[in-house]
Amino acid sequence: MIELRAQTACDGLLPVATDECTLEEVSLGQMYQVSPFAGAWAAASDDLKKLFGVELPAAGGATQNGDVRLIWFGRETALLMGAEHAPDLKCAAVIDQSDAWASVVLRGSSAVDVLARLVPTDLRPTVFGAGATARTLVGHMSVSITRTEADAFLILVFRSMAQTLIEEITEAMEAVASRG
Repeated sequence: MIELRAQTACDGLLPVATDECTLEEVSLGQMYQVSPFAGAWAAASDDLKKLFGVELPAAGGATQNGDVRLIWFGRETALLMGAEHAPDLKCAAVIDQSDAWASVVLRGSSAVDVLARLVPTDLRPTVFGAGATARTLVGHMSVSITRTEADAFLILVFRSMAQTLIEEITEAMEAVASRG
């Protein structure tokens, strides 16, 4: 008989570490795409504030209250993470994205240098500070990157690309570490 076993997108692949960086999988709990209907951004933001204490972020931003985080996820769209339940919003489409994404955190003093080898976005702290979010590329993969701390980045990639993402970041981590 076949025995099924639940596993994460990065199961058995992480963590990876060098002297200056670590790459780890993180669990963000349930994840919901929130897309307010035309003209309803403010109403959806107010509803989310009442439900979770967090408002919809501006383009390129993120908001957080405890474990609940909303990140900008594209035009008129945000991704809600860490909520215990799906929000019942009358003014927005809410779509469960929990199994669609692999989520990793790259942390360390060389994190910006590692990502600079892979990402066509300026992630220096003077341009991309804590709370900044971008939909961009890592190599050929579409990702979301959020700076969560001075030296930490939350990276979301389609679940099917998790292994490739890890391989590419690991290679860049090793290259940055060897230059040292």
